[in-house]
Amino acid sequence: MKVKDETVGGASLKSGPAPTTTLVPMTGPIHQENPDPCTIVIVGASGDLTARKIVPALFDLYRKGEMPAPFRVVGCARTHLTDQGFRQKMQKALGGKARSDDAAWKKFAAQIHYRSIDYSDDASFAGLGDFLKKEGRGRGMAQNRIFYLAIPPSLCEVTVRMIGRAGLAAEKTNGFGWSRIVVEKPFGRDLESAVALDKTLHDHFEEHQIFRMDHYLAKETVQNILMFRFANAIFEPIWNRRYVDSVSIRALETLGVEHRAGYYEQAGVLRDMFQNHMMQLLALMAMDPPSAFEADRVRDEKVRVYRSLRPFPVESLNRYLILGQYGPGLVRGKQVPGYREEPGVRPHSLVPTFASMRIFIDNWRWQGTPFYLISGKRMGEKLTNITVQFKEVPHSLFRKILGEHIGVNRLTMGIYPDERISLMFQTKYPGPRMILKPVTMDFRYAQGQKDALMEAYEKLLLDCMLGDQMLFLRQDSVQLCWEFLTPILNACETCSDRSETLQFYEAGKWGTQAVEELNRTRMNDSAAMGSKTQQFNSSTAFPPGGRGMAQP
Repeated sequence: MKVKDETVGGASLKSGPAPTTTLVPMTGPIHQENPDPCTIVIVGASGDLTARKIVPALFDLYRKGEMPAPFRVVGCARTHLTDQGFRQKMQKALGGKARSDDAAWKKFAAQIHYRSIDYSDDASFAGLGDFLKKEGRGRGMAQNRIFYLAIPPSLCEVTVRMIGRAGLAAEKTNGFGWSRIVVEKPFGRDLESAVALDKTLHDHFEEHQIFRMDHYLAKETVQNILMFRFANAIFEPIWNRRYVDSVSIRALETLGVEHRAGYYEQAGVLRDMFQNHMMQLLALMAMDPPSAFEADRVRDEKVRVYRSLRPFPVESLNRYLILGQYGPGLVRGKQVPGYREEPGVRPHSLVPTFASMRIFIDNWRWQGTPFYLISGKRMGEKLTNITVQFKEVPHSLFRKILGEHIGVNRLTMGIYPDERISLMFQTKYPGPRMILKPVTMDFRYAQGQKDALMEAYEKLLLDCMLGDQMLFLRQDSVQLCWEFLTPILNACETCSDRSETLQFYEAGKWGTQAVEELNRTRMNDSAAMGSKTQQFNSSTAFPPGGRGMAQP
């Protein structure tokens, strides 16, 4: 933990570790479980997700000693490959992690198998079932199975039906152990399709078998939100409408749609980011403390947040929602095309790539406090963070010395890539004059513990093997999020002036400050990110203007 000062007039205060008088030991788990022996079946294993995320995560878990003993990985897809061909493909994807002379890779690769399947053919999945039974006998596998659907959303329902009709969803019968299925977002494209997908899943699987994955929830910094809030006594008393002025949740990307134009043309930023990532971060910030740190207790509190969302005023969209689309521009000195020039995008597309949404939670804790959800592609900076802006002091006893307004306190949780927690507060700058100086108390999440960090896919795969659904979505929360967003989507996609409501922005141009200014002017609300007298330019240490305030 460091307290960081900013330079004033060429002078600076010394930065360094905050002094401590007592070393507090870390508190660890009472006991650590090991996963049961199991087979991980990756459906769609010839695709990009398996090579980039799933197999690298499994291999890292193996090298860290977190995989069960024994285990198997069975890749399935329409592509015709042999076991050896699939192993070579995965080794190439792993690059330097899996050198041919690496003993760990050789042992891991020996547990990898491959089966060609047809997603719409019952006999194909029956053959997969026979293969799993045969290979599992005598290896102590206990016939436990995880089916990871690494396939396009359009194939999910038919694949779930095939798995179910082949008897592979059954548990504790015919020599089977447990059976689980992993489904990645998106969970439908609106309320109706989400309900249809859920019905198909529940036709064959029970809720405890279904693991709906949103990898954002497994980021170490996201997991830390609940620890920060509920393992520390000092924050909960002020975590409410009396002290918090606004909460801003941002997920900005410098990348465009890349090779996902086909999907993005159907989804847009609201379906791609808001229904899952942004709403999950909102729940973690707004939820009440659960009675116990258990999966369903935590997820119950998330559901309470979604049930308390104020219905979105679709009749006043422009006051509560800003939509944008990136045009051509420069990103890191490189010319990039606009969204409409991306391969696979319609030349007159009105699909938004940016959205800023103001929402309210109608409950005792948060009534009247605005929450801002902001996400966009081809932005001027890459960051995911959450800012809690506290209210101004209720009475300025320094009015005659410092002016009417004093800079507010801000708590910022950096999710990615800047993984940190920082708290900004006011101090007196040393010297004979009364000058306020904002300083930041800063915690760098990975400082001194990089080896302990676990990638999101590693954590989620490990939790799935353990049967822990804490970081996975429950169907009621998925449905409630769609109930909130579907009227917004319908209003946006059916309004007569879609082209007029879409803000076009130059790629690489909009950063945090530009978005804050846009919120203030378009939403006509000084509370959008704080009044102008409360704004802090990220490039300086001090608020602009104000008698007695330190100047840059």
